[in-house]
Amino acid sequence: MTLISMMGSDAVKIVAHYPIVWFTRRIFSGVVVVWAALTFAFLIQCVLPGDRAQIIINATSGNVGLASSAELAAINAKYGFDQPLAIQYGRYILRILHGDLGESYQQHRPVAGIIAEQIGPTIILAVTALLLAWIIAILTTLFIAGRDNMWAKLLNDTQVFFATAPPYWLATILLVVFAVKLRIFPVIGGSSPAGLILPTLALALELSGFFGQVVQNEFTRVLEQPFVASARARGMSDFGVRLRHVLRHAALPGITLSGWALGKLLSGAILIEVVFARQGLGGVLVAATSSRDVPIVSGAVLISAGLFVLVSLIVDLTYRLVDPRIKLT
Repeated sequence: MTLISMMGSDAVKIVAHYPIVWFTRRIFSGVVVVWAALTFAFLIQCVLPGDRAQIIINATSGNVGLASSAELAAINAKYGFDQPLAIQYGRYILRILHGDLGESYQQHRPVAGIIAEQIGPTIILAVTALLLAWIIAILTTLFIAGRDNMWAKLLNDTQVFFATAPPYWLATILLVVFAVKLRIFPVIGGSSPAGLILPTLALALELSGFFGQVVQNEFTRVLEQPFVASARARGMSDFGVRLRHVLRHAALPGITLSGWALGKLLSGAILIEVVFARQGLGGVLVAATSSRDVPIVSGAVLISAGLFVLVSLIVDLTYRLVDPRIKLT
């Protein structure tokens, strides 16, 4: 029995490291996250103060007067608000499974179409900011980690400053200095490459400071490992050792945080888009929030959850590629 138990234990370990099992577990956890976001989005519509039918009528008519009982009954019947909460929830989940995010109260259009039209510029801004943040963090780390001189201290203090500076504050400073005063970049971002530079910097600078501090601490620790001394003994230059050997190990904590960072960037991009008057989800969500257009807000919550799950999966795979010793468990 003991031998059988040991064989069974070994089999479980082998299966646990098998990629199909890993993907299955990740997909299941992703489904749970998306389901939780769906439930949260549904509860938003139910717990907000005020009559939902009255809100829809006010958003449609543009006034704040009380609607008649007949008008309220018609809206309740149209959207199913007169049904028990469990039935409303079940229908809501079925609609989502069929790709129906509902209809905007304000625009009277499918929410999926509205989000699809606006999410592209927001994703481009977030991904560009993430890449730029990594470039800045890697370059500064390569030059200052493990060094004790004036420039290293200055760059380190700059990283700390950016890591603690709110992105919307940085966005306002960049807008006033480089767009309004110097007129190097357009005041209104638009969709041109030039209009992408300042919003990207506003998001990337804060994140680069955060990444830089995390990677730099790990970089300094890795510099003391025996394999670094071995690489130097073989005649490799200091910069070559830092770039080819130390950086791979030091970047792992930052890669782990990249999934969280991209989610943070997506939410931060919405505020930055409003500051620079860029096309994207920012203006749509601000208008939807002010008019209490719940379907658009709920749809954005759902899309954000789906993107978070996808990015987390990509980050886990990247983590494995950077260090092949890490198993998919």
